Amino acid sequence: MTILNALVRACAFLSLVCGAAAAQEPAPAPAVNTDPARAQVVLPGPANPALPSIILIGDSTVRNGRDDGQGKGAEGQWGWGNPFAALFDPARVNIVNRAVGGLSSRTYLTSGHWERTLAFVKRGDIVIMQFGHNDASPLNDDKRARGTIRGTGDESSEIDNLLTGKRETVRSYGWYLRKFIADIRAKGATPVVASLVPRKAWNESGPGPGKVRRNRDDYAGWAEQVARSEQAGFIDLNETVAQRYDELGREQVMKLFPMTTPEERIHTNWAGAELNARMALAGLVALDQKRAAPFLKLDDARPVVDARTVRDETPRDPGLPTLFLVGDSTVKSGGQNGAIGWGERIAPYFDTRKINLVNAAIGGRSSRTFLTEGRWDRMLGQLRRGDTVLIQFGHNDGGRIGDPASKNRASAPGTGPETVEDTRPDGTREQVHSFGWYLAKYVADARAKGATVIIASSVPHRDTWQQQRDFANFAQWGKEVAQAGGAHFMDLTMLVSDGYRTVGVATVDTFFSDARTHTNAAGADFNAARVVVGLKALPGNPLGAYFSDKGAALQ
Repeated sequence: MTILNALVRACAFLSLVCGAAAAQEPAPAPAVNTDPARAQVVLPGPANPALPSIILIGDSTVRNGRDDGQGKGAEGQWGWGNPFAALFDPARVNIVNRAVGGLSSRTYLTSGHWERTLAFVKRGDIVIMQFGHNDASPLNDDKRARGTIRGTGDESSEIDNLLTGKRETVRSYGWYLRKFIADIRAKGATPVVASLVPRKAWNESGPGPGKVRRNRDDYAGWAEQVARSEQAGFIDLNETVAQRYDELGREQVMKLFPMTTPEERIHTNWAGAELNARMALAGLVALDQKRAAPFLKLDDARPVVDARTVRDETPRDPGLPTLFLVGDSTVKSGGQNGAIGWGERIAPYFDTRKINLVNAAIGGRSSRTFLTEGRWDRMLGQLRRGDTVLIQFGHNDGGRIGDPASKNRASAPGTGPETVEDTRPDGTREQVHSFGWYLAKYVADARAKGATVIIASSVPHRDTWQQQRDFANFAQWGKEVAQAGGAHFMDLTMLVSDGYRTVGVATVDTFFSDARTHTNAAGADFNAARVVVGLKALPGNPLGAYFSDKGAALQ
């Protein structure tokens, strides 16, 4: 069993991203130059100071530049701290990535970044440090002056720093790690040392030819020595990631680094950063599963379904009107991993002698990607006067445009005409519209064909309906679009939430096939009934003539 498989099994029972914005340091004055050791960098603070924090310190392999992939999307340079944060529940823990590109263990301290970071550290926090990539640089020059003395000893060297113009005592790599460990413990927090992630380099001869080159004899080994001697936690990223690279093989490892710059050996692209993040998480859980596990997100994979595996449905009887369902996996899951959408359980409520049902929903799509993949246009080609279109999006429209974790499916917030540029994996650029813009296009297109349009807000998450109104923003935007465009609006979020309150938490918990999003057959049946209740309550009951006896009897 791989580390990742073991982790998945160990954490299957644990608690996706809420939109809390990270607290920021005040914006610094413009830097004199761009050298990281001298420049002031704006770094995030804990989003919620009342929660415990896992704080990351290190170099660009943990947080690269502005942590945005240089605007190149998934093929830019990414540190593992970004996808690492996405593995945790922000309602339970802050992930505070305060690593700075270009710094060593020494210059993270001497630049003042450690002092500013230490101010955030409190009792109960965890601080993970990963240095080494820049510690082999010169001790003294007029460019970076960031090197440390090799090893873990107490030796030192007095220099007149050519970069800062100041007298400085330079210590060993191990000395700086011990300094961080002591400072962290003095705050009542837990220090964890991580060895540096491996480079894209292979042994061409000697022991292990063809294997990824390790750093056991230098920084990875020294990091472990310090952790063991100080009785601090240790995550051997150098070895575990290298093992994974060896399993993947050279050709696949090349794809974990920016393909546009094949000479890049240190900085991974998004795929590589995600792999490193998973290894870091596995190491952290292995150190203290009881403590770390409750911080993790619930297992809530929302894959983008391969369209080749989904057959496009068409109206059964061309002589009848058709109800088209448009949406994501909560409408149609096809039984994948036991998941079934409410659209797959709604047929019994309609008299199929009077109306066709076409479920055009597909897993992993958003209001944006349903259009850009051509799905809307194909469905529109089947639409005729007298048909009805029921649209439900929102689950996949959240996230940050430009963040590969959003899989190029996030729409911009709101209902306005503004656009945001996104870079696709193939390097092409896309002008992304607002959630409301996509819905408004659907409404206008369908009404132009003489169809009735119903916009439904998304079915709620398993872990949200009790505490708060789920999908509040998306519901408001959908309602605004419906009112402006002459469509109906159905607040399906609250129809289902109210139904959940009626049957109770214990029953609702049996409705899901995963941690929080996808329903099983029982949940799909329940939600389908709530959809029908909502349809019957629409002004004029536009589908009233088409309900079966079961649908007509539903209250």
